[in-house]
Amino acid sequence: MTKIQIGDLVPAFKSQTQSGEEFSLDNLKGSPTVLYFYPKDNTSGCTLEAKSLRDGKEELKSRGYKIVGVSPDSVKSHTSFCAKHELNFTLLADTDHSLSEAMGVWQLKKMCGREYMGIVRTTFLLDAEARVTHIIAKVDTKDSFGQIIKLLDK
Repeated sequence: MTKIQIGDLVPAFKSQTQSGEEFSLDNLKGSPTVLYFYPKDNTSGCTLEAKSLRDGKEELKSRGYKIVGVSPDSVKSHTSFCAKHELNFTLLADTDHSLSEAMGVWQLKKMCGREYMGIVRTTFLLDAEARVTHIIAKVDTKDSFGQIIKLLDK
């Protein structure tokens, strides 16, 4: 399995936004990006993480960053999730989990004695060329924005 490291470029991909628009690697280029992967829309941890990023968007924008979230949910699910929680950034529908696999976050998970494949919550900070500058593997869902700011301020 591919495991993206600091210094690696995000692999080429194509996906759809919550608006149904095509989104690719080219859309990540041109400005730094918070590229975050989360397991499922409208679950408690994923909602907390999305709200933290929503509330911190202006500060991140002032530092030049845009926010892009990725999960295996559908465009329709993302549209509903954005509307329900007033999310003000792009979500990608990685329904075939090709981007998640390419980034190394589609992994075997265990919960309640059950094994299944899914996204391991991870945040990547990218430069304007879509090169990974930081990886947050242990995301604090309640303060994802704060974790990012602490890394950027180092």
